[in-house]
Amino acid sequence: MSFAKMTTSVLAIAAVSATAAAARDQVQVAGSSTVLPYASIVAEAFGENFDFPTPVVESGGSSAGLKRFCEGVGENTIDVANASRQIKDSEVEVCAANGVTDIIEVQIGYDGIVFASDVAGESFEFTPTDWYKALSAEVVVDGAIVANPYTMWNEVNPDFPAQAIQAYVPGTKHGTREVFEEKVILAGCEETGDFEAFMAVNGEDKKAAEKACIALRTDGKSVDIDGDYTETLARIESNKDGIGVFGLAFYENNTDKLQVATMSGVVPSTDSISTGEYPVSRPLFFYVKKAHIGVIPGLKEYAEFFVADEIAGPDGPLAEYGLVSDPALTDTQTTVADETVMGGGS
Repeated sequence: MSFAKMTTSVLAIAAVSATAAAARDQVQVAGSSTVLPYASIVAEAFGENFDFPTPVVESGGSSAGLKRFCEGVGENTIDVANASRQIKDSEVEVCAANGVTDIIEVQIGYDGIVFASDVAGESFEFTPTDWYKALSAEVVVDGAIVANPYTMWNEVNPDFPAQAIQAYVPGTKHGTREVFEEKVILAGCEETGDFEAFMAVNGEDKKAAEKACIALRTDGKSVDIDGDYTETLARIESNKDGIGVFGLAFYENNTDKLQVATMSGVVPSTDSISTGEYPVSRPLFFYVKKAHIGVIPGLKEYAEFFVADEIAGPDGPLAEYGLVSDPALTDTQTTVADETVMGGGS
């Protein structure tokens, strides 16, 4: 996709004189593998249309990116952390302890978490209950909590094929994992009524019961993928019975290799996510270190460019790639322009 004819309104964002005072002249970004393709598109377009170097964008997962972001302030730390979940209070506390006190939270839009398998394989119509019963380390059988005994999908749900359970899920450093645990595994645990049993054995401690519900089996049926979605796709290509957890955008760019399952009767799509009908969706973010604005050339310009209508709006290149545009994008643009930090200050 060419950005050579970027509109005047977007180009007007640029402050084309980079300061020579900065020790580093390239914006550095790291974090979510879900946000990675969007950030890469923006970085490339930014480098082509502005008198600033193309930002360096790395992956590694939401938690890893935020950890690097919170290491401190200065040229040897990153400027932006991409995340497929909101920053945690505990991470904000780590940031503050290391001198990162002014953080700008930027919501870029929405993405859905989808469940996809080989394009030529069996098709599935899932519910959270199916995934909980397939992957949770422990389930309730005949009133007792036992190690997960299920090895085939038709044992989980008789409407499913007699196909071995093999799932590839994002590792624990990925923001996608947390959404998967909360909106799929925990939801399934609650739907089945098993949550009551976990509450009973954990002394009515809700957090302990939730932790028990979302603990995944370690017998090889559930495999953590620490890399990005390309690694998950490679696993499915080598095991045609495998089912992977992906972001919607990645699936939509690989429909020649993958088929997507429904969740609770809803087909994941830009429309079903934007209306809230699809149950497994989440907002996407990036976080900007305010202390680096005015020090690292192009940092604010990059952030403003990212959320411009022509980029993150419903007719922009990010939507073409699969991002569901945020209806509150105008408010986000104001947040970036005013450098409003978390907590409402500026």
